[in-house]
Amino acid sequence: MIIFTGVYRKFMISFEKIEKVLIIRLSSLGDILLTTPIVRSIKNKYPQVKIDFLLKPQFSDVYNFNPNINKIMLYNVIEPSKTQSEILKSDYDLIIDLQSNIRTFFLLRSIKAKKLKFKKPSLKKYLLVNTKINLFREIKSIPLLYSKVIGDEFLDEEGLEIYNNKGRINCLPQTNNVIGFCPGAKHFTKRWLSEYFIQLGNMLADEGFVIYLLGGNLERELCANLNSKIKNSVNCSTENDLILTAEKMANCQLIVTNDSALMHVASSIKIPIVAIFGSSVREFGFAPYNVENTIAEIQNLSCRPCSHVGKDKCPKGHFDCMREIKPEMIYEKIKTLIKKNE
Repeated sequence: MIIFTGVYRKFMISFEKIEKVLIIRLSSLGDILLTTPIVRSIKNKYPQVKIDFLLKPQFSDVYNFNPNINKIMLYNVIEPSKTQSEILKSDYDLIIDLQSNIRTFFLLRSIKAKKLKFKKPSLKKYLLVNTKINLFREIKSIPLLYSKVIGDEFLDEEGLEIYNNKGRINCLPQTNNVIGFCPGAKHFTKRWLSEYFIQLGNMLADEGFVIYLLGGNLERELCANLNSKIKNSVNCSTENDLILTAEKMANCQLIVTNDSALMHVASSIKIPIVAIFGSSVREFGFAPYNVENTIAEIQNLSCRPCSHVGKDKCPKGHFDCMREIKPEMIYEKIKTLIKKNE
């Protein structure tokens, strides 16, 4: 028996008596991938529990083939009341709200099931971004913070995961010389410079490496441009096909990526990662999770972080958080990480 103190109410619950659970994380892709450890850990510890997952339709690939999920419930953005009705009809024993925003508050306010809610470190983030006061005593990953909603003992050490129709997608035994580039990110201040990717790609091509350029619809033009300027490169961008992107990525020896959703895809399939952090910082909990990685960043830059999600332009105009991360720095990190994993 465990005592949980949630935002909604305080109650006692035993998972041995739980049969149906709904977990909610509506968006976005990276955040939903970061829920996979808690889903798997609950299912492994309490196999009798049927876990449903509520998310937006465009992110359903994360759980379409995941064996730990009983049912995917798609959030109706146009008519949320229909989603609310579906939740009511499902008669859940427990609802775990990992989205924890005003949308899910209104979605769940009339539902009487027991609820647990993720407590976001919003004040700490605000202070770090706007005053540079750092109240993060230690860096905790988002999966670990999610696990605290139901108790630390639930979280295993297997990391993130993603499945296709054949099973879990894992990094293939590496006998090739393919390095993946994930040059995109939703916000400008999280994107390393295109000319740096081109320079790095050609440095690696001269060493005999093949470069896979990975991304979705938003990166199609970017990947095509890089493909035209990087020797030995292959444009592997897709029309937001997460499973196909993961399968392409699994052929890579290493991934070079911005702080983006594809960084978490790479974590899911256990590929060594060189992650490039510009405006974002590790304190927010979104570093590559439980996978071999190294992070390139300009520390002690007084304007970092300028946002906890990213911005459409550099507020200072200089963009030093990315401009000062030179291709040579990433090249050395790649060589070090490859040598470490030989």
